[in-house]
Amino acid sequence: MPKLPENCQTMVEVREGVDATDRELIALLDKRFGYMRAAARIKQSREAVRDEDRKASVIAAAVAEAEACGIPADVIADIWERLVEGSIAYEFTEWDRIRD
Repeated sequence: MPKLPENCQTMVEVREGVDATDRELIALLDKRFGYMRAAARIKQSREAVRDEDRKASVIAAAVAEAEACGIPADVIADIWERLVEGSIAYEFTEWDRIRD
């Protein structure tokens, strides 16, 4: 178990924590993409895959959460823009795959 950031005393400990956190992030992203597969299965039309209002809402929520945590909101906005666009592209691929 890696140390919490505030308890790290060496760069080895920091890197162990970063690597463990990255593994957790990948596991969470795997779960998130699972929801994209579910959305592709549930949505009745291909046009329903892209929802600009929902995209804006998701990014705004991430930015607000970042601000509340005191981490760079502009960085989170950029990451979430790519995450949401990648998720939409993945959902289109899944939607097409399911219906072929």
